[in-house]
Amino acid sequence: MGAVTIHYYALCILIAIVAAIWIGKIRYVRAGGIGNEIYDLAIYVVPLGILGGRIYHVITTPELYFGAQGNFLDAFKIWQGGMGIWGAVSLGVATAFLYFKIKPRSLTFLLALDALTPGIVFAQGIGRWGNWFNGELFGKPTTLPWALKIPIGNRPTGFENFATFHPTFLYESIWCFLIASLIIFFPSVKKLKAGSQFLLYIFLYCCGRLWIESLRIDSAHHIFGLRLNIWVAGICAVTSGGWLYTKQKHEVNKPADSQIPG
Repeated sequence: MGAVTIHYYALCILIAIVAAIWIGKIRYVRAGGIGNEIYDLAIYVVPLGILGGRIYHVITTPELYFGAQGNFLDAFKIWQGGMGIWGAVSLGVATAFLYFKIKPRSLTFLLALDALTPGIVFAQGIGRWGNWFNGELFGKPTTLPWALKIPIGNRPTGFENFATFHPTFLYESIWCFLIASLIIFFPSVKKLKAGSQFLLYIFLYCCGRLWIESLRIDSAHHIFGLRLNIWVAGICAVTSGGWLYTKQKHEVNKPADSQIPG
């Protein structure tokens, strides 16, 4: 009997998907939806979300897959790591929008989006642990008690003499869990207009990602001296924050669209 290879990054992604569906279904039903609709939605959203995350990664690091130093076949090896959350969320949400547009369901798209948001961000927190198993996406050298020890073979060029680094994957994971908890349990969040819980998630996640991204030392493309993902996080934070504020201000006198229980 041959040996079985366990790809822990892929396992983390699988656990994250299961958690997102489980949490999402509970909240979807509490909001008045039909639970089985979540499974139907997942059939489309999950694979396309993964595809979107991989496409973003490949587009933003083309040198790994194209040209003399690249290997195009590596683009299909998702278990080795390399998922851009921006692409995953964008294509996943677009797919969900079309799903609700083509065939109306028991909830509107915006109500469903709010119901599913905590599961999505909680899944992000779980998925980040795949980076720990792969020994990737850590931050600057540090001697803090929770510093992550990195094997010399995984240390970036110029950092070979440093043994411990900021566990940025852990910071992001904790931040995601906090955001999910806030959306689920904070009373004021439940009173926001439909679609606002998702906007709040994007805003808070991007604010945290700005700090976390500034700690990372893995190779990345830069624009005007800043990492590409810092620009993306900054633009998304400003856009979602502004949209969230405008939505509440302009609709403050309208009746609430929903009251999604925690």
